[in-house]
Amino acid sequence: MDTLLEELEKLPLAERMQLVEDLWDSIARSRAEMPIPQWQKDALEERKRAFLQHPDAGQSWEEAKEDILRTP
Repeated sequence: MDTLLEELEKLPLAERMQLVEDLWDSIARSRAEMPIPQWQKDALEERKRAFLQHPDAGQSWEEAKEDILRTP
């Protein structure tokens, strides 16, 4: 693996970026092969439960975006 990485590092930046994009696209096409771990399903279910109990407790996207942009 080190040899492969060493060879990749010799490529121009634009080529390495294209390889990363191509690799990511291939992963995205294979996502059906990657099962969702149970801990992620559990976390999502917990968040859904919390939302259903208090649907007005969160922020709108506009409020959240303002908070993010205001943070130094």
